[in-house]
Amino acid sequence: MEIGRLLFFSLGMTFLGIGVVGIVLPVLPTTPFVIVSAFCFGKSSKRFENWLSNNRYFGSYIENYKTKRGVPLDVKLKSIGFLWVMLVVSAILFSSTWYVPLILFIVGVAVTLHIALLRTRYDS
Repeated sequence: MEIGRLLFFSLGMTFLGIGVVGIVLPVLPTTPFVIVSAFCFGKSSKRFENWLSNNRYFGSYIENYKTKRGVPLDVKLKSIGFLWVMLVVSAILFSSTWYVPLILFIVGVAVTLHIALLRTRYDS
């Protein structure tokens, strides 16, 4: 594998790993990292690009981005619900200082607004 393809492949794996971590960490967004990962795989490995595009967990992120159709309403609602559950748990676990829950609340409001303002797809 030539150096450029190896670099893009490594970046693709790294961004995909960060995207996977973003599934459970509400402050870290999943979608941008998965999309960048797909781009990197497109430059390095068609096999991994196809795998990611057809993956049952991440394929819809890429498809929705490519077609600009929007995010299904149920995905938005589940994302916002999961976000707030994880933020409340984090605030309880790390509430030794007054500012951690405040920061988590501000992040939660900002991410909720971001998700709510994304184009909604009602067909699924």
